[in-house]
Amino acid sequence: MKRMLITIAICVASTAASAQPLSPGPAASPASGAARMEQGLEMLHERFANANTTHDGKLTRQQAAAGMPMVARHFDQIDTRHQGYVTLAQVEACFAQRARSR
Repeated sequence: MKRMLITIAICVASTAASAQPLSPGPAASPASGAARMEQGLEMLHERFANANTTHDGKLTRQQAAAGMPMVARHFDQIDTRHQGYVTLAQVEACFAQRARSR
């Protein structure tokens, strides 16, 4: 779970256009970790929605390059069906898998 949070945070942070840093807080506890995870997922959803300029739930390579550089770098890995676009669910699944394998 910690690795997934880190991966999401890296993804969000790499899109510096509108990313906001997480505010430092007290020592991490399970509850605060879950809250940070939720916040990271919300930021990922927001970044995906902003990058998806056609509002069709599909992020093309060009949209990813413009709004989510980390997704653009791993686009071929995420687009396992070779459809030319990725969905939010595919992005989440890819980064979750990457976090588990580390």
